Amino acid sequence: MPACFCLVIVIDSEQNYLLSKKGNTMTPMERRGTFSLAGIYGLRMMGLFLILPVFSLYAEGLEGVTPILMGLAIGAYGFTMAMLQIPFGWVSDRVGRKPVIATGLLIFAIGSVVAAMADSIWGVIFGRALQGAGAIAAAMMALLADLTREENRSKAMATVGMTIGMSFTLALILGPFLGHLIGVDGIFWMTAVLALFCIGVLYLLVPDPNAEDFHVHRDVEAQPNEFGRILRNVQLLRLDAGILILHAVMTSMFIALPFVLRDHLHIATNSHAWVYLPVLVVALFFMVPLIIAAEKKDKMKQVFLICITLIAMASALLGFFHETLAGVIAALFIFFVAYNVLEATLPSLISRMAPIDAKGTAMGVYSTSQFFGAFLGGAVGGWCYGMYDVQGVFYGAAALAALWLLIATGMKMPPMRSSMMAHIDASTDAASLQVKLLALQGVSEAKVVPEESAVFLRVDKKVFEPETFEMVLKPYQTESV
Repeated sequence: MPACFCLVIVIDSEQNYLLSKKGNTMTPMERRGTFSLAGIYGLRMMGLFLILPVFSLYAEGLEGVTPILMGLAIGAYGFTMAMLQIPFGWVSDRVGRKPVIATGLLIFAIGSVVAAMADSIWGVIFGRALQGAGAIAAAMMALLADLTREENRSKAMATVGMTIGMSFTLALILGPFLGHLIGVDGIFWMTAVLALFCIGVLYLLVPDPNAEDFHVHRDVEAQPNEFGRILRNVQLLRLDAGILILHAVMTSMFIALPFVLRDHLHIATNSHAWVYLPVLVVALFFMVPLIIAAEKKDKMKQVFLICITLIAMASALLGFFHETLAGVIAALFIFFVAYNVLEATLPSLISRMAPIDAKGTAMGVYSTSQFFGAFLGGAVGGWCYGMYDVQGVFYGAAALAALWLLIATGMKMPPMRSSMMAHIDASTDAASLQVKLLALQGVSEAKVVPEESAVFLRVDKKVFEPETFEMVLKPYQTESV
């Protein structure tokens, strides 16, 4: 997902910007690249999510099905995606972005066909694992970085994030309708066609980056030598554990919810969308005040802990009141308000807590945790359903959320700072410039990377003086920078 998201990066309080005389209006090429890549990413993720609200019921007719295997089929994509998304990004640095993305989409299409043709649960598990093996997230973000200037990159990333969020919402609404019209195997066939369509969009609509723009971007790509530093950061690990648990809970929910709606509330499968639709729409409106309080009123930790508590409470309510429509709707409303807020704020917190020159690595570990959470949620949720029926799934989710609350309680919120990047000459004396930058008013962190002709800073915009910064930087820049 970045990956399995809902409304990712609605607000990123740490806005990246570049001191530049070019302005921050997107060029036609940047707009074309951003919207076409967002479309590819959104269609691919919708293909993964469409089966969520209907697969549990479909799996009952598959040969060899057991509850845990059903859960594995739902979450299998998460395991292969977690294992391969960072390596795919590294390969794209060497052989090119588009060939890697096209290969990933082709693998995804093959996995969809395998799942569509399968008449056993093992066949579907294999197909879903193949879908996840087309792990193009890192390569997609790298291509997006190649096609956008630094001052527009946050805007481009937010566009992709919101597209993924809309894909998730549409999938929950369209899944039951499509499952009724064409069946789950028909959904798999449709996702295969969409993947092939995306390959066409990739080569026909996505621009080719200029040769000088094709390089490693520390703000979006994982660096092998930075993993030790990131994995030793306890605060980042708390957030990684959080996103893992959040997606484990979300995936496990959709093992039980289809059975609740059909067997306990006696709602026809093709009408399940009418339960999800109003809940999802109203939840969007109620998330906004919480995000404003978190980001603008400096109440991030309070809102964060409240939302984790709401996730635990909603899960427990589903366990208690899963036989009443009002109880299910109320619990789902609470769940999706909290889920949306957490999905929107977690990437922002990762960005603010990560070392300024290793944000891409931090986001890579975060995304891997997210995908692995989907896998664990499917496996553990299936086991809980087999052992304790739907109540076991919901109470297990509540227990996981309670564990997350304990992990998050000791979290230290980072100060509100803005990221910044500027270009320098490759022959710059890094140590000398870094000392000068750290002496500037408002600069809390600085890293000079001559091999990438870049300097990264984290600043307090209230006291930072851009003119002074430009004067310090000018001797280290060539006329062409």
